Amino acid sequence: MASTPTPTAPERSAAEPLTERGRQKADRRAAILTAAAQLFAERGYAGVTIEDLGAAVGVSGPAVYRHFPGKSAVLAAILEGASRSLLDGADRVLAGAPDAASALRSLIAFHVDFALADADVIVVQDRELEQLDAGVRHVVRSLQRRYVEHWVATLAELRPDRAEVELRFRAHAAFGLLNSTPHSARTPGRRPADGTVRGILEEMAWASLMS
Repeated sequence: MASTPTPTAPERSAAEPLTERGRQKADRRAAILTAAAQLFAERGYAGVTIEDLGAAVGVSGPAVYRHFPGKSAVLAAILEGASRSLLDGADRVLAGAPDAASALRSLIAFHVDFALADADVIVVQDRELEQLDAGVRHVVRSLQRRYVEHWVATLAELRPDRAEVELRFRAHAAFGLLNSTPHSARTPGRRPADGTVRGILEEMAWASLMS
């Protein structure tokens, strides 16, 4: 698998308008990725076949190859897409924040949105990153490092008294807290309401970063 990332549907649409057929193809591709994240999270990457992916979106297994060259490309699109989305979101947050404190609160809120909406992706990231080929894995890790550095740079403005190594540790600890939601906040009846979960996560993340 080539290490150069495949353009996502949004990237293509930004360059040229989608036809109706193109929109349908983009929608089917997105549906495959959503279904794949859920199946990979539930069964593990090795426990899912191309036929399983097709069945999950109502097509034959071979029809999946119209969108991806193989199962490994599906995994790559999930993990690289999530990392790019996080980095792009952090870029937008920082561009619109009036000061470092607002930036940090917005970064936390943004990551909470991701953690609550994409719990399956978090599980897949934790378990299956090493399944990627070396080139794609390098791209994903590079995107993740850049995302972390946004947090570290923001923290450095707020806590100039702390060493960079400590700030980076705090950032990673906050990610660990926020990314625990697949295990602590997914089962209905065993968690507070979503608005309460969000408030708890944001409060705890802020405390872990700024205490």
